[in-house]
Amino acid sequence: MNTMKTGFLLTAMTLLFISIGRIVGGEQGMVIAFVIAIGMNFFSYFYSDKMVLRMYRAQPITESEAPWVFQVVRELSMKAGIPMPRIYLIPDDQPNAFATGRNPEHAVVAVTQGITRILDRDELAGVLAHEIAHVKNRDILIGTIAATFAGAISMLSHFAFFFGGRDRDSNPLVGLALMILAPVAAMLVQMAISRSREFEADKTGAMLMGRPEPLASALQKLNGAARTIPMDAEPATAHMFIVNPLSGKSMASLFSTHPPMEERVAALMSLREATI
Repeated sequence: MNTMKTGFLLTAMTLLFISIGRIVGGEQGMVIAFVIAIGMNFFSYFYSDKMVLRMYRAQPITESEAPWVFQVVRELSMKAGIPMPRIYLIPDDQPNAFATGRNPEHAVVAVTQGITRILDRDELAGVLAHEIAHVKNRDILIGTIAATFAGAISMLSHFAFFFGGRDRDSNPLVGLALMILAPVAAMLVQMAISRSREFEADKTGAMLMGRPEPLASALQKLNGAARTIPMDAEPATAHMFIVNPLSGKSMASLFSTHPPMEERVAALMSLREATI
């Protein structure tokens, strides 16, 4: 299913670039846009994870710096049947985490400095299990490409607005409509992808842990902290984090990329009576 979603996003990105090229430059613009789209698709597949890590100034950490974290990630990866991801640290006070990479062989789990300050070891292990679940479920490529896709259509909508009227056959209102509607479309794509996969990652993470309580407790703490500790996060990448890093901002609830926390916790706690 995620392979199909990835193919859909790459195809949609290509068609979007071609459409904008037609608005801006006619048939010649379409050809130029097609070439650019091919390059964007290549970049999205191979380098979008590196772009996201660089965006948040994430740096790799060694086992000597965080031996317990490495031990937990190694054990969870073995349970999940995947190679151990690399571990990165994000220099930010908001407690949060995400996973990225194009496949389990090139996966990265990134946590913020703030997450170690409010979670105990069991809760942090639950968060790591959630991120390992994203790797196991192969969510990481689709999530990272969605971030690139959202950023690209927002950029193109602005480009169309400022330059769309130059072509004699184009309608300036088309550029205005793109500027208004394209960012909304980007958020809808993110919401459709991330909301369903968060529930599944929570469930898989609880199964890897052997019990749901640590992750449920961690999610409640992280959600509360995200509302009070700001993070300079890009809206295009908000869906990648375990909790919405923009929760404290006024527009966050309008375009929430995550399911309501109450529903996530309730779904996790319903697993207590199940055999995990």
